Amino acid sequence: MFKRVFKQLAVGVAFGAFTLSAHAADITGAGASFPYPIYAKWASDYKAQTGNQVNYQSIGSGGGQQQIIAKTVDFGASDDPLNAEKLQENNLLQFPAVIGGTVAVVNIDGVQPGQLKLSGQILGDIFLGKIKKWNDPAIAALNSGVTLPNADIVVVHRSDGSGTTFGWTNYLSKVNADWKSQVGEGKAVKWPVGQGGKGNEGVANYVGQLKNSIGYVEYAYAKQNNLAWTQLQNAAGKFVQPEQKAFAAAAAYADWDAAPGMGVVLTNQPGDDSWPVTAATFILVQKTQDKPAQGKAVLEFFDWAFKNGQESASALDYVPLPEAVTGKIRTIWAQEIKAADGAAIWK
Repeated sequence: MFKRVFKQLAVGVAFGAFTLSAHAADITGAGASFPYPIYAKWASDYKAQTGNQVNYQSIGSGGGQQQIIAKTVDFGASDDPLNAEKLQENNLLQFPAVIGGTVAVVNIDGVQPGQLKLSGQILGDIFLGKIKKWNDPAIAALNSGVTLPNADIVVVHRSDGSGTTFGWTNYLSKVNADWKSQVGEGKAVKWPVGQGGKGNEGVANYVGQLKNSIGYVEYAYAKQNNLAWTQLQNAAGKFVQPEQKAFAAAAAYADWDAAPGMGVVLTNQPGDDSWPVTAATFILVQKTQDKPAQGKAVLEFFDWAFKNGQESASALDYVPLPEAVTGKIRTIWAQEIKAADGAAIWK
């Protein structure tokens, strides 16, 4: 199913952007590469059903935030939720769109998808450059029966401002004290070791090309690029595989009212089945719409996706938002998104 989806979308896709018609797009968006596979699928199906067009550029969460603040797109997308101050300063509304998982991916001869086990402590030490070889005793102790080479570990990370990086470094800061004190969390950090790739696409490409490498990508990119993902040890001490039910288990702990703009962080959640690097991804729109028809078209697209896109989200191993959450989002749209004259654009 996954490969069919990407084949269907291949025509017209270049450099992480899709345009679903030769004509000007009805609405434009830019930002996170984490949700790009599902936004592409939704937009393709939306075009087929309604004739309406969407143009989304996968440029990273930092770029998406910048473009919606500058009003050069109709919506921005970010995996790093903005705080209350930033939302207020820029008169933005933020809401979640879908939930997914970030995975560690490796390129080690003989190691199959889901075979290698890693803990948060070990991952942090690898990305700090403290663990340098794949046959390091700490890795070997978790992987009895797995042949690990006496080879240098090649670390691959994001080179752009990235919400995927925010989630990854937020997780490492929770599970590795040295990482927290020496590097910390953010869309962009000062990486101790490794080389950078732009977007989830760039990291996936590098890991696919470089022997003995490790990187981090949204799960759909691991599957689409036939990369070997790893198991991770979660907060309950259980080694789990990245899959939709593990992302859903972590998402069950989401308290959507706990943060401004519903900006929950879902890393290292409790529960035996929870995937430790789970994340919601968010949409940003201007509260005051200078072009209300464009603003309404954005909301119509996501309304359609919430109603009609759950099956395709699940097929790509994302977790659709519960109806109670999407109902809350629509209420917020009606209350807070206005035309310049103060009229509501969503009813």
